[in-house]
Amino acid sequence: MPTSTTRIVLPSAAPGTERTLRVHRYGAPGARPKAYVQAALHADEIPGLLVAQHLLRGLEQAQAEGRIRGEVVVVPVANPVGLSQHLNGRLLGRFDCEGTGNFNRGFPDLTTATQERLQGRMSADPAVNVALIRQTLRSVLAEQPAARETEALKRALLSQAIDADFVFDLHCDGEALLHLYASQWQREEAVALGAELGAAAVLLEQEAGGNPFDEACAGPWWKLREALATEGPAPLACFATTVELRGQADVTDEDAATDAAALLRFLQRRGVINGEPGPLPELRCEPTPLNGVDVLTAPAAGVLVYRKRLGDAVAAGEVVAELVDPLGEPLGMARTPIRSNTQGLLLARMTERLARPGQKFCKVAGREPLNYRQAGQLLED
Repeated sequence: MPTSTTRIVLPSAAPGTERTLRVHRYGAPGARPKAYVQAALHADEIPGLLVAQHLLRGLEQAQAEGRIRGEVVVVPVANPVGLSQHLNGRLLGRFDCEGTGNFNRGFPDLTTATQERLQGRMSADPAVNVALIRQTLRSVLAEQPAARETEALKRALLSQAIDADFVFDLHCDGEALLHLYASQWQREEAVALGAELGAAAVLLEQEAGGNPFDEACAGPWWKLREALATEGPAPLACFATTVELRGQADVTDEDAATDAAALLRFLQRRGVINGEPGPLPELRCEPTPLNGVDVLTAPAAGVLVYRKRLGDAVAAGEVVAELVDPLGEPLGMARTPIRSNTQGLLLARMTERLARPGQKFCKVAGREPLNYRQAGQLLED
């Protein structure tokens, strides 16, 4: 059994309705290192829900055997709001139908307020500074207004993770190979996690933009380290990552058990759980920059026909897909080739095969930064 299970009630969006978050905690409260895991913040990304169940099974065993050295917090269903958004039998879980936008954007940036409160209070002791920064982040977050249900959801999730040493936000793409996003400042941790998971790509960035959950957790640390450099050492005390667990249809016990076991081994290597994880697998890929990912865009409406498969190597200028105009001329032959701007790996693509003008439908992960990919605007909503 978990050390504790907490039920967080969200503000009622309408009379007679109530949604809640369930938070499971393993290990001693306040023990270090602390790990936080959440699944399906984008509520239509189901693989993480099953991975969380296998992870809980492993944590139950570790708890029973007394092997949890730190603290592990798991939110197995991170977005009850999005899970309730069904239209004509289809789950619409990426965007809030109330109009607040993408569920994984717009988390509070606590940096500025935290920096102001830390001025003149830092010491020469890194450990003391880490504890002070965590306390201040918690205080600043607690003061953030959250009247709407989705605002309260975001604040509640962040409150569970803001003081963690490790944060894992479990997502997936439409159709994809397993990959992850992390900060370039934490390359070592990202590489180790990528090796453990067998990731096909490890995408590193300095500032993705939009303030997603992982950046809201880890971003204050590298920003404060720079802003307070003259006042005292501020280590990067939070590694946060978004793990893309393949595609939306990749929901199997085999994959989920494998992924959960990999996460548990990573926690063992980082001292959160006691045990012998065995040799670290070799990384299947070299880390590449997020601004080196070519995001292919449909120039018009039409039917997508891929000429490359997931996992294929793509050359710069090579045709990845063709866009078929069902009403175009010459009849039966109206096709527009869409080419890659980079050499790399076809990493992900959307599930639908009917594209709208300007729709982003495919990602090719390259090694070199692309001029049109700008810091602060690297995430495609």
